[in-house]
Amino acid sequence: MSLHHRMMLHRYGLGASTSLYSAVLFDPIFTPLFTAVFGAAGITIGATTITFASIASAIAVTALSIGIQMLLAPKPPKAEDGKAPITQPIPYRIYAVGRTRLAGARMLWEALGADLFSIQALTGHRIKSINRYFLHDDEVTLSGSSVNGLSRGRYTKGSAHINIYNRLGLPTETAYSEVAAKLSSQDIWTSAHRGDGQSSVAMIAHNASAKDQQSAYPYGPPSLSVEGDWAYVWDYRDPAQSPTDPSTWTWSRNCALIIAWHLCFNEFGFGLDYVKAIMPVLDLWIEEADICDELVPLNGGGVERRYECNGWDTAENGPKSGLNAMLSACDGHLVSRGDGARILTVGKFRESRCVTLTDADIIGHQIQYDVLFEEEINRLIPKFTYPATAYTTTDTDYFEDGAAQLDAGRVLAEEANYQWVHQWRQARRLGKRDWLRLRQKVKGSIDVRLSGLNSIYSRWVRLDTPIRLSRLNGKVMENRRSVLALTKGGFSMDVIQNPDNIDLWTPSIDEGRQPPVPSVPSGSGIVTPVLNLVQAQASGGTVYIRVIIIDPADASLTPIVRYRIADIGSGVPGAWVEQEFTDAAASGGYINLNTNTVPVDKVLDIQVAFKGSDGSYSDWSTTENVTSTADPTAPGVVTAVTKTGGAGQVTIGWTAPNSSNYSGARLYWNTVNTFSSATAVSPPEYGAPGSLCSRVITGLSAGTKYAWVVAINRSGVAAAEVPTGSFVVT
Repeated sequence: MSLHHRMMLHRYGLGASTSLYSAVLFDPIFTPLFTAVFGAAGITIGATTITFASIASAIAVTALSIGIQMLLAPKPPKAEDGKAPITQPIPYRIYAVGRTRLAGARMLWEALGADLFSIQALTGHRIKSINRYFLHDDEVTLSGSSVNGLSRGRYTKGSAHINIYNRLGLPTETAYSEVAAKLSSQDIWTSAHRGDGQSSVAMIAHNASAKDQQSAYPYGPPSLSVEGDWAYVWDYRDPAQSPTDPSTWTWSRNCALIIAWHLCFNEFGFGLDYVKAIMPVLDLWIEEADICDELVPLNGGGVERRYECNGWDTAENGPKSGLNAMLSACDGHLVSRGDGARILTVGKFRESRCVTLTDADIIGHQIQYDVLFEEEINRLIPKFTYPATAYTTTDTDYFEDGAAQLDAGRVLAEEANYQWVHQWRQARRLGKRDWLRLRQKVKGSIDVRLSGLNSIYSRWVRLDTPIRLSRLNGKVMENRRSVLALTKGGFSMDVIQNPDNIDLWTPSIDEGRQPPVPSVPSGSGIVTPVLNLVQAQASGGTVYIRVIIIDPADASLTPIVRYRIADIGSGVPGAWVEQEFTDAAASGGYINLNTNTVPVDKVLDIQVAFKGSDGSYSDWSTTENVTSTADPTAPGVVTAVTKTGGAGQVTIGWTAPNSSNYSGARLYWNTVNTFSSATAVSPPEYGAPGSLCSRVITGLSAGTKYAWVVAINRSGVAAAEVPTGSFVVT
């Protein structure tokens, strides 16, 4: 008889006794940890042995962004640290994700004759591209490899000139021949110094004459840093990408994709086997990646991705340092399953990730319903990294409780650190979620019996506890951290009450104001534009880009918008296309710019600069991405909708509209008859206009449910939702 069978019989016996054990439901997803608890040295699943030690640490953890625990947790370098290269004898290697600014670590810093040679290691992995170059705080542009001079002869006065080169970290790289030609005879840097798999930048700066040196290099030896699009990650939603072939991967800022890369593929991450960590729960990871990519409406029009992640860290810090920054960027919750699988849940409440705990599942608890005065927080200040201020840590508008401040007699402020978030609106969304949790004030720990095993894997727990925790009966608690604790009867779970309205977001109220950007002249003496909004607009089958910038209060400046296709193949961006707006007029503190038509259904990079009356350009603004949606017309609605409930699932049927632009339908479900908080089923069910379609939604808990079918066109524009009505899942 197997151990699992023996334990099942044992548990059924306890369930029939006078003990508090509840009848157990054996879930094949969660059984491996349960059986591992009782193995003396370990158990074998397939060819894998799971030892007791492998589950003795935290089973579930949630991002730390507030309070003393966050202060004590390991943290990546601050964004400001990326402006100057690391200089030490043996520097730690660096990894970077998304888009951010980085100076790396110096591998070479030598002067020979009138030339200064510098080579800086950026990341220990292949990257997509380097977008912008900075010398000190001056953004510079290149003609070929030559730096274009700035005002008053900076970097090009007299005989002074600078050349910059880069390498993207290919498995077999090419040495910097320009450096080797000068230094190989000294045996300092030769053609053998390739830097395989290491992205880098090289700089050769030539001195000016004595009388021009101060004008050419007013800040001393030039210090180089760059903005880049960094790691390629495996998008497990794309069948064309192979986890074993990095050449098929894509660049992304999607938090879920980046976390999976850090867990399994990052050389400086956890080194997990993706076959065990991701593949057994691939459908759950796909759901989270889709939620990160969901489009959130903005106040004033346009949309942005729900959760994006950008940042860098060094091997000096353990992999938990970067992981916490990634989880903080998406309000993430990560579970370590006993068989090696990892389950991610990002910040969006769903009933499918909520499990019920009963009185019989709880052996002990310690709950506090208020906080001590010294722990009171009546103002929360979200902090993020702001590209518009040259990648510095910046505050957003804060959240506060005026009545609580009057009661306390003073402001009790706390900071929320979203270090790898670069969108101020995203920082506000994350901040509101944390603020609502803090104002609940109900938190503590629950000791869970083995009969409540499934709850430790779930981010949210609904309490069915009329006897033990009557005050919280029916409430939803968030599982912040769970650990194995056999001395307490099974597991110890740290919880905090989940606000009922945690997903409520009203852009006109909650978005707040864009953080201010100081007017700092660029190298040309002209201020750099500050982007407020970038939005794709459709018109008669074509697409143009609407760009809103903050008014510089200088009518002599002419705005210039430029765009390029982000990827024309193999990760290579297209050429920049510029458009000048000589008649642009300010209104209400902003300037609204509408471009000519752009390529449709493409991801575009957008930048803006100001042109002075003398023809000189300011620095280009930070780069924003936008997808040029080609079809703004929603298809017709679906008809003849049917639903059939079953054991843990429901089958939905419908007839597609005869609209020529119908591409498919996206399904949603909920435990209440409210579409706005419904869970989307991913991916959409694609089909032809007028066809009969059906889809089975699995993984549903028992009870009454509701569903909706929403037709979409090829650009993802949705028609009105069509309800199925209620159905019962057994």
